[in-house]
Amino acid sequence: MIEKLVIFGVSMADVLVVSFFLLVWIGYTYVADHSSLHKKSISYAMDRQRLRWLTEASSREVKIVDTNVLRTLITGISFFASSTVLVMGGLIAALGYAEKLAVTFSHLPLINPVTTDGLTLRFCFLLGIFVYAFFKFAWAFRTANYCAIIIGGMPDTAPNQNAAAKQNRITVATSLSSTSGHSYNRGIRAYFFALAGLAWFVGPVFFVAATIVVLLVLIRREFASNSVRMLRGLD
Repeated sequence: MIEKLVIFGVSMADVLVVSFFLLVWIGYTYVADHSSLHKKSISYAMDRQRLRWLTEASSREVKIVDTNVLRTLITGISFFASSTVLVMGGLIAALGYAEKLAVTFSHLPLINPVTTDGLTLRFCFLLGIFVYAFFKFAWAFRTANYCAIIIGGMPDTAPNQNAAAKQNRITVATSLSSTSGHSYNRGIRAYFFALAGLAWFVGPVFFVAATIVVLLVLIRREFASNSVRMLRGLD
């Protein structure tokens, strides 16, 4: 398999750095979203605030505040989903000019010479990242809408309201909101790693360096930023 990749303009170094990139991305996703360290992340802290928000929403007779919050969240998700489609279109268009771009890249300083096939693979690599991001944003958009419907179906506060049914709606709405938030986060995370992927056009060493920088930025923002400390102070 590696020999075939070399024939198409990808060296052994390229194979290794792409493997490193994917290992870092998958490993970070596991640590941030599924390991025991997840409880120290900003995503976990926000899940707790979602529960508080929707608990309060279930007790409000007029849910104008809650619908405004949902509208803001959905607007942000739809913006990135639309932007991702535009980026994908640009990358697909670039594939048609891969031969000309390969010549242009060969004259740029600091950039390793790359064949047309190698450049095509790099564009396809980025396209794959943004396709993944689009699916995450699309699912975040759908689950946010599901959450809005559940909130809209919450009955007004009443003395005879079934406590178990109320709590069940809160749990479901919180779960849907959390799912939307996590899908949105993974879409944004794909954008960060796509920035690292751009460094592959310069060369394998730059690709590794950019991947490490992106990883460090994500770790700080997820586990050690001022926002995390402030959210933990609300618990």
